[in-house]
Amino acid sequence: MKQHLVERELTSEGPRRGGGVGPRRRSVTVNLAESPLAWLHARGHLSDRLFDAGERLRADYERAQIAPGVTMRWDPVRIRSTNADSLTPSERQVAARQRFDGAIKAAGKGLQDILWRVVCACETVTAAERELEWPARSGKLVLRIALERVADFYRIG
Repeated sequence: MKQHLVERELTSEGPRRGGGVGPRRRSVTVNLAESPLAWLHARGHLSDRLFDAGERLRADYERAQIAPGVTMRWDPVRIRSTNADSLTPSERQVAARQRFDGAIKAAGKGLQDILWRVVCACETVTAAERELEWPARSGKLVLRIALERVADFYRIG
């Protein structure tokens, strides 16, 4: 898997790319392919259970194809198997949408916004806090509560 790494310079004014004028504080490498959820998990801010719940939610979001499409789909049409347990692609999409809606509903009002922004839209917690006009450092706590409820919905032990 190709990783997109960018080196950024951090100053007292915030992150800056390249050689601008001003004192150099430190340099960090950022993996742009890493999701905010994976970033939180890798740094110990989320337990394995909460990370798994978030990944399940994102998988259902993507399987349900809720995000707006950019172009026409060119997937080949599949013929349904004779196996009674198999689902057509449309049935899988509907089932994923039902699971996604159930998980979001289980998170509860007030928690759905941060959950969707960080897990599905891949916004950073800081950006989500800013957009929701929340106090700094409140997003992680609220996200953890939402993920606990989602983990219970998916019955992740």
